[in-house]
Amino acid sequence: MKTKTLILTNLMIFLICSMLYAAEPYRVGCMHAITGKASWLGEPQRNTVKMIADEINAAGGINGHKLELFIEDTQGNNTRAVNAAKKLIKKHRVCAIVGPSRSGTSKAVIADVQRAKLPLVSCAAAESMLQPIKDRQWIFKTAQNDSDAIRRIYEHAVKKGYQKIGVITGTTGFGAAGRKLLNAMAKDYGLEVVADETYSPSDTDMTAQLIKIKNAKAQALVNWSIVPAQSIVPQNMQQLKMKITLYQSHGFGNIKYVKAAGSAAEGIIFPGGRLLAVDTLSKDDPQRDLLLKYKKDYEAKFKESVSTFGGHAYDALKLVIQALKNVGDDPAKIRAYLETARMTGTGGIFKLAPADHNGLDKNAFEMLTVKNGKFVVLED
Repeated sequence: MKTKTLILTNLMIFLICSMLYAAEPYRVGCMHAITGKASWLGEPQRNTVKMIADEINAAGGINGHKLELFIEDTQGNNTRAVNAAKKLIKKHRVCAIVGPSRSGTSKAVIADVQRAKLPLVSCAAAESMLQPIKDRQWIFKTAQNDSDAIRRIYEHAVKKGYQKIGVITGTTGFGAAGRKLLNAMAKDYGLEVVADETYSPSDTDMTAQLIKIKNAKAQALVNWSIVPAQSIVPQNMQQLKMKITLYQSHGFGNIKYVKAAGSAAEGIIFPGGRLLAVDTLSKDDPQRDLLLKYKKDYEAKFKESVSTFGGHAYDALKLVIQALKNVGDDPAKIRAYLETARMTGTGGIFKLAPADHNGLDKNAFEMLTVKNGKFVVLED
């Protein structure tokens, strides 16, 4: 009798499991700069989405559907990104796309995604990719707004009594968008941009640009970049014995950039997500538990420090999963759901709206600094 009962029980479990995955899988595309000069962004993003998918499927999928990811490597290149988007749309017939990693590659695929009427949740920061909203109805993003990062930087600069600032930006899509906003918003804070310099991702020495900034008598410098070359700026400043405050953008949110800059990174100030300094958050912070779990799970699985960029992919895929749970895999229904989505994520408390496809404000940022080679909350 016990044997028959055991057999029946096992049979029922088998039938339930078989039925669970009898449904068509939910197919989601992912585009990340896994290799190339922007791999410090894309690699943790690829790792993160795979980790989430494994967890989801191990727990039974989404409403009986397996989550199937199709991951493409853009290498941070616009042409590769466009080709990857077309492949995901036409060959893999995905219901939504997470990524790309960079602002430039995100902008490059907008036309194809809009034409296909497929929701894309970018992991990049430039808010210009969302404007004008009437022409970007299928485009969303999870990285905090670059204008809000500038607000936090300029507020701190004003608090410190600075009046003249220098700007140095990378020539990527992220850098170009930041440069435009840094110059346009300075006057709102009574700040004068006395020097405006740029560098390419492949540059290995910014001494010439920094000498111009030094000669312009800038009291502080904003370095706006998303690529490893940004770590050369503080090194060159140290060599030139420039003692002025160095602000970085939120694109500095990977501890690898600190390690690359070495001792020159000490004291750098930048607006960043709370994920980077989760150990110092108060116990009643609404993001704390989620951040601690993501950090613990990621670092245990991949044996490397968590980064804000992986966090952007975490939030993007979680938003898509939330939509799939509620409305299924119809792209139009996913888009409509995302427009009013609410979610606590690694980047902040998301409150999206038809006119706001990001759903974050300047409070999503903490002002952070580098102390003893680590990210900590800025105390002043």
